Amino acid sequence: MNTVVFHGSTRKNGNTEYLAHQAVPKESATHIYLRDYHIQPIVDERHSEKGFPNIEDDHNHLIEQLLNHDIIVFATPIYWYGMSGPMKRFIDRWSQTLRDPKYPSFRQALKGKQVYLVLVGGDNPHIKGLPLVQQFRYICQFFNMELIDYVIGQARKPGDIIANEKAIRSAKYLISDNS
Repeated sequence: MNTVVFHGSTRKNGNTEYLAHQAVPKESATHIYLRDYHIQPIVDERHSEKGFPNIEDDHNHLIEQLLNHDIIVFATPIYWYGMSGPMKRFIDRWSQTLRDPKYPSFRQALKGKQVYLVLVGGDNPHIKGLPLVQQFRYICQFFNMELIDYVIGQARKPGDIIANEKAIRSAKYLISDNS
């Protein structure tokens, strides 16, 4: 089974990226750093006669990556008790993909995919990050994907995650224990 990691952090080599690499080493999966892609925000046109317009950005390329992998890891810092902006923008656009004639079976194609989360926050993330876990659980339920497991790390400043031995240990076994 092949794995893709969607990194939502805007910071290169940040705490979330470090923890995600502990869970899924660079050489064992496709790593996509959303900060490196241009994704337009969604303009909700579900109810207009014209529907969604064609948008020239990188979103369809990212959707192809999503569809071509069996295991999906979403790695995001916890920003204001939710996912990062780049991650939110990527997932928000799935509403448009659901109606895109290029992907007539988008929802069906996601069915059964295994999902893992790597989350890092600074202010009691094991409690305050749980609504984000629940949000991903709802997303997975909508698409009939399976949220298998998650790891939440605590780090406030760049590099702090290295001292979080429990999170690193959990990350190293995140997928191997469940796949």
